[in-house]
Amino acid sequence: MAKYKVELTGVNTNQLKVLNQEEQMDLFLKMQAGDYLAKEQLVEGNLKLVLSVLKRFRNQNINLDDLFQVGVLGLIKAIDNFDLSYGLKLSTYAIPLIIGEVKRFIRDNQSSVKVSRSIKDRAYQILSFKEEYRALHGVEPDCEIIAKHFDITVYEVSNSLDSIKEPVSIFEPIFNDGGDALFLCDQIADQKEQNENRDIKILLNRCLLKLKERERNILLDRYIVGKTQVEIAERLNISQAQVSRIEKSAIKNMKKFMK
Repeated sequence: MAKYKVELTGVNTNQLKVLNQEEQMDLFLKMQAGDYLAKEQLVEGNLKLVLSVLKRFRNQNINLDDLFQVGVLGLIKAIDNFDLSYGLKLSTYAIPLIIGEVKRFIRDNQSSVKVSRSIKDRAYQILSFKEEYRALHGVEPDCEIIAKHFDITVYEVSNSLDSIKEPVSIFEPIFNDGGDALFLCDQIADQKEQNENRDIKILLNRCLLKLKERERNILLDRYIVGKTQVEIAERLNISQAQVSRIEKSAIKNMKKFMK
């Protein structure tokens, strides 16, 4: 499970404070009353929320320190615009904003696809020929006519024309109604992966239900909520060593149930 941890330069993620709901509401009221320090405390107390979002982007070839800073900007926007009157948790409102900021950053920093100059030159020659052919015959030449004219294959015609098209990022927004944007990657489905993930989730849920309540709760706190063993120990009023033993026992039982 350690591979899922987000490592940040100069940041000890185990020491990041996590605010409970009551503490957050109290700080929001202070912030609305003009207490600037309350806003800082809200940001610092929700940094683990940003880390939880970054886990889903850990395979992107972008520095996680940069993504963290961008995610914090999304968190600050959420705190600035959060409305207590709706009765929502901050995390419910903030997570989409953090994801949106991270996706936009990744989209804007993706490297462009490099295409050879000769292929692009041929593409422009093809476009020129198409214009001449259309003016002479009144119709658009098909790929076979173009290929015959340039003595190349139909594939080379298609490849040349594709080379001058602007690449579309999977993080390109395809819909925006004034709120959170819908990105292309959100609509790309891998049916095989979806089926495998569904089967794994069903199996994990069944195995979790077979665990003792304390074991189950500790696993959920550790790997879903993202709490540290120290934080769990404080909540349960037991030692960190006890939490560690219960966690190891729970994982061992999970593996046994999954066989």
